[in-house]
Amino acid sequence: MPDLDHGDDVAAVNALRSGVMRLSRRLKHQRVDESLSPTEISVLGTLARCGSATPGELARKEHVQPPSMTRIVALLETKGLVSLEPHPEDRRQKVVKQTEQAEVMLEEARRKRNEFLAALADGLDEDEWAKLRAAAPVLEKLAHL
Repeated sequence: MPDLDHGDDVAAVNALRSGVMRLSRRLKHQRVDESLSPTEISVLGTLARCGSATPGELARKEHVQPPSMTRIVALLETKGLVSLEPHPEDRRQKVVKQTEQAEVMLEEARRKRNEFLAALADGLDEDEWAKLRAAAPVLEKLAHL
């Protein structure tokens, strides 16, 4: 565990935070559909990773209020990126599913971002690239804690 009283750990945490934030901002500019907000893209990504969900479940996963998620889902439905289906056990609820159009759009977005990152990684030497490959699973774990 990092010791935030130790200068080296403080510097490492600060560099990690700064690097992740800057890289994230640069990746956000690699968009396929400019009409979608970052939140809408995030909801589609959550549906792709986790599968169908109720609007309430999506609100919890995305850390937004349920009324906000209801509006987001309605916008995505209007754009043909999600569909609403009856809940299998509770007919009062709906289940949000991504459409094939959303799957295609997300795949294109992943491809574009992967190409962007690969181009950046081309500027690394072999030692830096090896360190980045080794760090990738750790960064993935941090992202999901």
